[in-house]
Amino acid sequence: MDRLRALITSRRTEYFITGLIIINAITLGLETDATIATNFGDALHIFDQFILGVFVVELMLRILVHRASFFKDPWNLFDFLIVTIALLPSSGSLSVLRALRILRVLRLITFVPTLRRVVGALIGALPGMGSIILLMALVYYVFAVMATKLFGETFPQWFGTLGESAYTLFQIMTLESWSMGIVRPVMEQFPLAWLFFVPFILSTTFTVLNLFIGIIVAAMQTEHEAEAELERQALHEENVNVLEEVKALRKEISTLHDLVKTIRA
Repeated sequence: MDRLRALITSRRTEYFITGLIIINAITLGLETDATIATNFGDALHIFDQFILGVFVVELMLRILVHRASFFKDPWNLFDFLIVTIALLPSSGSLSVLRALRILRVLRLITFVPTLRRVVGALIGALPGMGSIILLMALVYYVFAVMATKLFGETFPQWFGTLGESAYTLFQIMTLESWSMGIVRPVMEQFPLAWLFFVPFILSTTFTVLNLFIGIIVAAMQTEHEAEAELERQALHEENVNVLEEVKALRKEISTLHDLVKTIRA
């Protein structure tokens, strides 16, 4: 079991699985080309099944090694879910599930530490992001109601209903054709409309969205600090073990020295 554990957790195994994931992503992309799919479709399918078999065996070995503790790790559960989805039948009414095979690429998150840190930071930022989303929803609702009241009759295609106003404001927030496409035509009918749109852009694009960035950056910094702290603790424990071994060695040397003195005496 120790040899199996060493095999599963070794760097070579991680590199091998990572390489297979990347190759699998490339082959799945090649299958989208009609010419390649016609000429090499069978070979690509066989290779795809081979890679899936390797993933299944690797996952079973990890479950065998870690047993119950395997399901306590969220990343292991993520791997288990991805491989399980890949094993679902993809024929008949479930043929749409073939498209989900590309989800295997997401296993890179498990094997690449930097990706795990990014995803962990994003998950850690969710509570703060929820508050920002609520704030943005309130801002959107206020401005959408105002836009519908102000410009709905003249520009019903953009501001005719509350939903259309919200969608138009979303386009303006992304700065996609907001000036020449929407705001300037509105200002031809309502010259003071900039008093509405400029504060909206300032309060969303340049303020609220930057809050998202700030929360994500703070979460990533926290994640980095937590990982650095774990590394420092591991290094400290290793140093403590080394010191204990040195003390034990000194004690043995001292005992041997005393024994030699006794024999000589």
